[in-house]
Amino acid sequence: MTEALRPPGDPSELHLRISYADALLDTPHADALERWDVAVLHGHGVHDDSRCPAAPGACATHFCPAYARDGIEVGSMTFFRVHVDRGQNAFWALEEETEGLYEIAQAVLDPDTGNFNESANEELEYVGTGLLVMDRVTLDENWRGHGLGAVLALEAILRLMPGCRAIACSPGVTDLTGERLRDQAEWERVTAKITRGWEGLGFRRHQGTVYLLSPASQDLEEQRDVLRRRLAELGASWRAAQAGAS
Repeated sequence: MTEALRPPGDPSELHLRISYADALLDTPHADALERWDVAVLHGHGVHDDSRCPAAPGACATHFCPAYARDGIEVGSMTFFRVHVDRGQNAFWALEEETEGLYEIAQAVLDPDTGNFNESANEELEYVGTGLLVMDRVTLDENWRGHGLGAVLALEAILRLMPGCRAIACSPGVTDLTGERLRDQAEWERVTAKITRGWEGLGFRRHQGTVYLLSPASQDLEEQRDVLRRRLAELGASWRAAQAGAS
């Protein structure tokens, strides 16, 4: 693994913090839709030198604002758990959030009932009642290109999917800061790569750009084992490269 292609840290030290902020709003919209935020963190008890206000060697690490007890955030994910059997009509609850979520609602839900539409019912097994939407997955640029997005997303999905009948996503580029993605051919290449990553988890095209995955799919547990081994191998390779460079 050359230095240029190497992740900036040991991939085996990546971990997730999954959180839900409950505003205690007794509204139909809040009953129908839960937003779950996932922070991708690296390391524990890490000092981020780039954010340290002190001169080199003069920092009282544990009291420094650049000291991250739980690790440095190197990415994030956003999921929505959609309850089709309570609160506001789930179709319109998603429509009120973002255009991307509305696109998923149009592909999967019935606008009159808010429940799964006929085409989704034909495709999905009857396990659970809810819908889990994987809305956004992003990693810092120097962590990309190693297949880590799929590894981390699958771990989050397995923790958030209980009670759900389907997981939905619309593969695409969410971070538009890269200059290279202004080129249409590069945009299409990256989007195709992202799509292949989600297909590797078991997602299948449902309608347009919307993909579905059943929580009952055997692909999930099989891929979890495969991806955890890949993460361990990537970590071992990173440590070996570091040892060889020292």
